[in-house]
Amino acid sequence: MNRPTRALTSVVLAVCVALSLLAPAAIAAESTITYQHESEGAFAQQLAAKQIQSAIVNKRLRTLRLTLKDGRHVLAKYPKHQEPVMVAKLKARGVAVTVLAKSDAEKEAKTKKPTHHKIRYIVAAVVIAVIVIVAAVVLVNRRRQRD
Repeated sequence: MNRPTRALTSVVLAVCVALSLLAPAAIAAESTITYQHESEGAFAQQLAAKQIQSAIVNKRLRTLRLTLKDGRHVLAKYPKHQEPVMVAKLKARGVAVTVLAKSDAEKEAKTKKPTHHKIRYIVAAVVIAVIVIVAAVVLVNRRRQRD
């Protein structure tokens, strides 16, 4: 095996290894915001302490998606027919309140929890692609060595 072919092989292998290591990190980076569930009592304490930065109200699910000033995201539920009271309390404390439109609230109510099967298939495809590329490089190099 001559010098340029060996260098090319090592570069291709290094790129394949780098891609296989970076694929899970790239998939993890595109994850969505996860909301931590909290009780009404914790919500009341945070509201009294003015820790809430913004709130998104979903009337259909009776939930408040809260963004706290420290950057955390929490999900609080409120009792039936208490939406106007909750919105008034939030606005009285100077919180930016957004009420979801009926169509958006219905879409959110219909969505299921995301499954991780899609991510598994993507990672499996990347790993298989790396294996195929490495196998092709090894076969090409063996044929060149014979000649």
